[in-house]
Amino acid sequence: MSPSPVRLRDVALAAGTSTKTASRVINGDARVATDTRHRVQEAVDQLGYQVDLMARSLRKGVDDTVGIVVPTIGDPFFAKAIEEIEQMALPRGINLLVASNSRDPKCERKVVDGLLARRVSGLIVTPFSTDYSFLERVVTPVVFLDRHPKGMDVGAVIVDDEGGAYRIVMHLASFGHRRIALLTDDLTIETSRLRREGYVRAMFELDLPIEQELQATWCVDAAQAETCTNDMLDLDHPPTAIFSARSETSLGVVRALHLRRRTDIAFASFGDFATADVLSPAITVIDHDPRTLARRAMEMLSERLDGAPASPVDTIVAVELIARGSGELPALRAVS
Repeated sequence: MSPSPVRLRDVALAAGTSTKTASRVINGDARVATDTRHRVQEAVDQLGYQVDLMARSLRKGVDDTVGIVVPTIGDPFFAKAIEEIEQMALPRGINLLVASNSRDPKCERKVVDGLLARRVSGLIVTPFSTDYSFLERVVTPVVFLDRHPKGMDVGAVIVDDEGGAYRIVMHLASFGHRRIALLTDDLTIETSRLRREGYVRAMFELDLPIEQELQATWCVDAAQAETCTNDMLDLDHPPTAIFSARSETSLGVVRALHLRRRTDIAFASFGDFATADVLSPAITVIDHDPRTLARRAMEMLSERLDGAPASPVDTIVAVELIARGSGELPALRAVS
């Protein structure tokens, strides 16, 4: 049986002090008598007591830790963003606490409150659907990544979702496609809603049919996207081109197309992903580099930690259309 962890009251008992006094010594309070401080320190050394994260937080007011909240760590976009933030944070002596809200509004508030309770020095949050107005009463600096929060008039680090989607649909149409399908996430999510708006605007301007059977707006993950892609390909009049509005759903589309050997279907993704450039045909993407977004978010948080006020103005990161082949297939290409 492993030994029980040494508790603060064990230290106080060994030093002959109250728990409050032992805590004051451990937290660096200079108002404790020298003899008492020495006795507490000796007890700490003899018992092997380890100062926990919260004790350090109480001493400094905040911890040298940044909390990150994302909808899901499994999404390639957020995985890359977290990695970039980590690479920027560690050389500065900043640790990270990463949490997922699991796309659950009931969990989202609890996750944020939990990080605030740990006295993190700042937060980088990709909001899902919670009303974030409660943060207006919080002094901890918060930077919002990829989406705007509900209930707060504050800027976020974002890309032009609507404009990027419009651009990619116009690109597909330029190769003769009229039946262009859309796969995206729940439209209550800001990025999904804006990308669908870009899709609809382009289709309307091109006078192309906007058909419900060619829109799947509930694809949470790659598995659902694969199922929806197969359903669309089985239609009497299937799409000749597909636009996936998320890198994670793009993985499902690619799997469906390649398993069915449908290299005649044009395809473009909002968001790059691993192996996209080595597939055959390689995948055309709107590249909104998560590392660039994350880097700007971390820079903004550092500015806030140095005393800069929050800004209501968005920081908009440019996107790039990378034509690699899959989005340039003509509508009448024969099945290979």
